[in-house]
Amino acid sequence: MSGTSLDGIDLAECSFEVSPSGTWNFQLGKSETLPYPDEWKSRLKEAVHFSRGRLHSLNKEYTAYLGKCIHDFIVENKLSGLDAVCSHGHTILHQPHNGITLQIGNLPEIVDYVQKQVVCDFRLQDVALGGQGAPLVPIGDRLLFGNYDYCLNLGGFANISSEVEGQRIAYDVCPVNIVLNPLAEKLGLPYDEDGKLAASGNLDQELFQKLNDLPFYKMVPPKSLGLEWVQEHVFPLLRTSEANVRDQIHTVTEHIAFQLSNAFAEGATILTTGGGAYNTYLLKRIQHYKKLNLVVPETTLIEYKEALVFGLLGVLRLRNEVNCLSSVTGATKDHCSGIVYK
Repeated sequence: MSGTSLDGIDLAECSFEVSPSGTWNFQLGKSETLPYPDEWKSRLKEAVHFSRGRLHSLNKEYTAYLGKCIHDFIVENKLSGLDAVCSHGHTILHQPHNGITLQIGNLPEIVDYVQKQVVCDFRLQDVALGGQGAPLVPIGDRLLFGNYDYCLNLGGFANISSEVEGQRIAYDVCPVNIVLNPLAEKLGLPYDEDGKLAASGNLDQELFQKLNDLPFYKMVPPKSLGLEWVQEHVFPLLRTSEANVRDQIHTVTEHIAFQLSNAFAEGATILTTGGGAYNTYLLKRIQHYKKLNLVVPETTLIEYKEALVFGLLGVLRLRNEVNCLSSVTGATKDHCSGIVYK
């Protein structure tokens, strides 16, 4: 799994069992995040502007890079008896309203590098069926973490999922680390550890209001966000703001907390994962707006829940079972998504 926050490639060994009654259990084994070298981080950040030919070349190179990383992880950890490698790839383009989504690293050649059966490209079919192609994690939330009122992922974007009248509903709420990390980098830090930078800043009321007034927040689900939206709507507001960087970090964090608090019912129990789960200041600000029980699990689940769920998506694909919910994405039907390379 590689997310929009560009932290790196998450690799996890996952085991699943399903009972005759349909109850799923999982175990997370060896796991590791490989940080991107500066060159790759820069290219992935800029790739949204690449020409078609340049994107094709990048896709080939990234497939080779990702395949080698997966192969080395398998060898170094002496993993054996694997049924499949289930890979999300890295999202470069996400314009579902135009019928476009592109996750690089999913070319057939990946099989040559990993020497295992591969299941990948999970978003493509959903967009072709009129869906948002995201979020895809909610099927895992339902099958593996159904005892929580909500599941919240704080990654590049914040997304939530919950059961509403027997249907799983999920959507992207707002940007998180895809905005906070570049701001922290301006101060020479890779990210805002524990939200200390945000805590040291002051609220810029004008910027706060402009962020909350963005039309996306008035839309009803299904809805999803991509880097293109951030570059078009959020970064211009930051560039024209007169607030200093610390105050911008504070204000964006407050905006995230405000938007997330609006998404939850009072008193709800919420499984909270993703890199943003370590941002204790952000969690405190979410709870400032509404009484909520934010459950932060053990480190492995915080960091590898999305990799775990894409493993499950791959398993469901191999079993020819539904792994993509139309109630979440807006596709014309529930379906079994993903390409299998033998």
